[in-house]
Amino acid sequence: MISKSQKKHHYKFKLKPLILIGLFLFLFTFILILQNEKYFQDRIYPNVYIDNEPIGGLSQSLSYQRLIKKKRYLSEATITFIFQSKPIATLSGQQINIHSNIKNLMLESFKIGRNSNLFIRLYQQLVTSLKLKKYSFVSKLEYDKQPIQEFINITQQRYEYPAMNALFKFKDGHVISFKPEKSGLRIDKARFWKEIEKIISSLKQDSLKQIVILRIIVIQPEITLKQINKFGIRELIAEGKSNYTHSIPERIYNLSLAAYKFDGVLIPTNKIFSFNDTVGDISSLTGYKPAYIIKQGKTVLGDGGGVCQVSTTLFRTALNAGLPINERHAHAYRVSYYENDGQPGFDATVFAPSVDLKFTNNTPAYILIQIENDKDNNLLIFKFYGQKDDRRIIISPVSIYDIQPPLPSEYQNDPILKKGITKQIDFPAWGAKTVFNYQVVAKKDISQNVRFYSNYQPWRAVFLVGQAD
Repeated sequence: MISKSQKKHHYKFKLKPLILIGLFLFLFTFILILQNEKYFQDRIYPNVYIDNEPIGGLSQSLSYQRLIKKKRYLSEATITFIFQSKPIATLSGQQINIHSNIKNLMLESFKIGRNSNLFIRLYQQLVTSLKLKKYSFVSKLEYDKQPIQEFINITQQRYEYPAMNALFKFKDGHVISFKPEKSGLRIDKARFWKEIEKIISSLKQDSLKQIVILRIIVIQPEITLKQINKFGIRELIAEGKSNYTHSIPERIYNLSLAAYKFDGVLIPTNKIFSFNDTVGDISSLTGYKPAYIIKQGKTVLGDGGGVCQVSTTLFRTALNAGLPINERHAHAYRVSYYENDGQPGFDATVFAPSVDLKFTNNTPAYILIQIENDKDNNLLIFKFYGQKDDRRIIISPVSIYDIQPPLPSEYQNDPILKKGITKQIDFPAWGAKTVFNYQVVAKKDISQNVRFYSNYQPWRAVFLVGQAD
């Protein structure tokens, strides 16, 4: 039987090796830590990584140079901004200073094994030295927001606009103030910045060319035409244009005066509209100036020359609206003004009281006429506002046939014009016949199928030859 003293001696014998091993490990660790602190005084502790790149044992400056070298491609990146399907700007990585936050990570990685808490510091030194724990840092891409903010500010100033409420004022059977509503536009900045962040954060060397599409937010007006008028007018239903380039000043004056007689005119549903009734008297008494007109087979100066530019534009607008044309007359000869922007056959002459332009409003609502006179581009524009239905307009190409050259020039003696002076008072024009087909289809049924014929006579140039002394 083992006595108590013998057991005690036995335990002491067993503890001695353990104590010695412990003392050895402590001394080993202590010496290792002392050596590491000396060796890694200006270096990063081992088993530390940035972007899976080992930087242990390196100085901060050396490890930074190695890591930053791999990010040099960032300056070559480009971001192209697309607005409404068109590129409007491109910024390079250099311009917005795309860079990695490696410098900050270097500071963080250098703190490993240098914690102010003794136990944490010793623990980090030990586990890194013995490679028992890996400290990994992942870099992030950063950029300068200022150039992008400046770009978006300029873009907003250039492309954004507010919504506009409709305006409709009616007095004495005439619309005196009119403006259709207009949706506003705003760039979706929140979505824009999210896409910028996403693109830059995921930028890689094999995808340096990036695109950002500027999305828009449509701003709806608070007041619409539908809400504020009793005539059912909701939208633009048709537009017609004519170009009056080469017109003399008096002709431009007359067509402008006549055109504004139609601005704001309302045409009730199922009403036959008459050009002559609307334009009224055309004479010097109503403010018109002498300009060239066709009268009794001749081109002569007469009050209101240029009014037919207005009737021609109105005719084209009525065609584009798909309205029934009750009366239309072509000019006696081909007038150059009406072929500035198209083929012959789309003109309409008027001469009160017998020659008129008439059409019927067979749409679901009133038609409001609005005119625009673009004097910079010599364009007269008529716009019809009303309510659309399912009609579809088909206008065939013009067929031109039976073409005839101008007649020989004619010279007439003028006893008032001085000798040696010749004055041209009429101009040559080729004769021709034209035809085009006009169809209006509604609900798969053809509600109109009309052929518009024009017979233009060949025209001669006429010169006055002075006879007076």
